[in-house]
Amino acid sequence: MSRLVLGCGNFGGVGSAPAFFGQGESEDEAVAIMDAAWELGITSFDTADAYGGGRSESWIGQWLVDRGHRPEITTKVFHSVIGNPADRGLSRERILRQFEGSLGRLRIDRVDTYMLHEPDPETPLEETLGALRELMEAGKVGAIGASNVDVAWLEEALSIAPITVVQNSYSLLDREVESEVLPFCRDRGITFMAFGPLAGGWLSGKYRRGEPPPPGSRMTLRPEPYAHLDDEAVHDGLQRLAESANERSVDMPTLAFAWLLSNPLVEGIVAGPRTPQHLEPAMAALDLELTEAERDELASFFP
Repeated sequence: MSRLVLGCGNFGGVGSAPAFFGQGESEDEAVAIMDAAWELGITSFDTADAYGGGRSESWIGQWLVDRGHRPEITTKVFHSVIGNPADRGLSRERILRQFEGSLGRLRIDRVDTYMLHEPDPETPLEETLGALRELMEAGKVGAIGASNVDVAWLEEALSIAPITVVQNSYSLLDREVESEVLPFCRDRGITFMAFGPLAGGWLSGKYRRGEPPPPGSRMTLRPEPYAHLDDEAVHDGLQRLAESANERSVDMPTLAFAWLLSNPLVEGIVAGPRTPQHLEPAMAALDLELTEAERDELASFFP
């Protein structure tokens, strides 16, 4: 898996939220982003069955056929592809059914990494992971992963199946994983991938103190996960981050990406660009190495 992974959560929607199915990036825009990513050497794509109500997987599948490329594919299961609140979760029957749907939309016969999008407290973990083991043993899945999980969940899961990839939120504005999840993954040899590296755009500099969010931004579409960041202390930290980026002759997103990539416990990041040009800071960050002291200084900007 490459250190930069193309996040395809905005293809045809805004993540798995049914209210936004059909919105987000159009198919033509998604194709342009995939073309640009491939040309830059990004050869791992991350999606989920419910992203855009299935549009993300379908458009990736069409791109694979049209271009003849085969990136490493990660897809996920939990949410409803059709927006039915009753059709969700991680029962064996549902996982196997949803997996076949993913294969059809992606037009492939094997998924490199199949991930649980989030834990399902209503289904025994043995049942859920047993289904994933079935897919691995059948040669349809290369690796099992999990997203949005904590150490307690991982400890139980590892007694049942080989979880080898964890994908959790991690950024300068969301450092919860540092206390337990990152050390646990290091000690168990689990690959840790960070999603949300720009905290919904907050670390890009697009949100300004006292100004309304730009039209079409995450804070106008689905602000709930990030509403707590509209805080004076956060704005103060963002100003200091902008100044630090300027001193290094880079932009804020590049410095935010570099902060993650300079952490030896982070194998890579899932970057979800809205345009091909948004890939440039992530690529530039690969060449910007930060010392541990510099990382600590940047982290100190935020409460």
